[in-house]
Formats: sequence, structure tokens, C-alpha cells
Amino acid sequence: MTDQARQAHRQGRFYEDFTAGDVYRHPLGRTIGEADNTWFTLLTMNTHQAHFNAHYAEGTPYKKILVNSGFTIALVLGQTVSDISQNAVANLEMTDVRLLHPVFVGDTLYAESICTAVRPSKSRPSVGIVTTHTRALNQDGEVCLSFTRSVMVNRRDSPHAGTPFPEARSGPMTLPETGGAA
Repeated sequence: MTDQARQAHRQGRFYEDFTAGDVYRHPLGRTIGEADNTWFTLLTMNTHQAHFNAHYAEGTPYKKILVNSGFTIALVLGQTVSDISQNAVANLEMTDVRLLHPVFVGDTLYAESICTAVRPSKSRPSVGIVTTHTRALNQDGEVCLSFTRSVMVNRRDSPHAGTPFPEARSGPMTLPETGGAA
């Protein structure tokens, strides 16, 4: 594969690829398992039993375990990376976070975003600032979460936009010698 072919296979969008008004339906839905929710809740030292104690949760208005909202936010943010921040330098802010519908173990979340603003960085010529509004939908189409995010994204010619994949010391991959037609 030539260097040019490798460049064509970079993942994600660069600053130049964003236009205000573009909508991205992020490709991967994710079903939330009990272990996902319990581990996240306990790792973050959240002691509210509605997130990990089924007996306790039966006495709540929902009557079942409620997924930790921190996990919901982290999951949906992760779902957007392939389209929005695969080539980011840094997240700059998240605002207007709204938890609109409860999320339960067994729910599947999908995410979609709209690009709301694009501008060059005032201090770093190799990047630009992209702002998006994201919403998460469950399997029934209920909007569960929304937020606005601004991300510093590399320009295509940024010196930091390369891939971290190492070159093999033995050289590029090639087809093995077959010794004739099979």
C-alpha cells in the first residue's frame, strides 16, 4: 500500500470535513448490560442503590434498576467519536446536558448529532473548533439524553493528524509467493 493509499484510509473527520447543518447518525447502537451499569456505578463510587440493588429498585417509582446517568453520558459520547472526534486534539466543553428519559438495563441506545458551528482556532492554525448537538434515542425512539459539545479537531494537514500505527521493521505486507495458479 502506498503512503497515499494509507492516507485515504484514515478514520474519522478532519476540521475541513465539517459543515454546519450536517447530521451524523452514529453507526453503532449499544445494549446496556447489568455488568456495564454495576461496574461503572461502583468504579465511580456512586452509592445510590437504585443503580445496583434490584430489591431496593423495586421500591422506586421505576420498579427496576436505573442505569447510572454518568454511564449513559459516557456511552453516548463514545458513540459519537467515529464521526466527530476521532481526529480531535481535545474536548473543550459540554453544555446543556439534559437527561430526558430514564435508561434501564437492557435498553439499547443510538446516537445522532448535528453540526451547529465550525470555526478556525484563533490560537492554533493546525486545528479548528467544531460544535455539535447530540441526542440519544432508546430502542423505542424515546430521546433519553441530549448535550452540546465543542471539540478542537485537527486539520487534515496538521502535523499531529497522523496515525500511531507503527511501520513493520520487516517491511510492508505482500502477497506470499504461490508458485503458480491454484
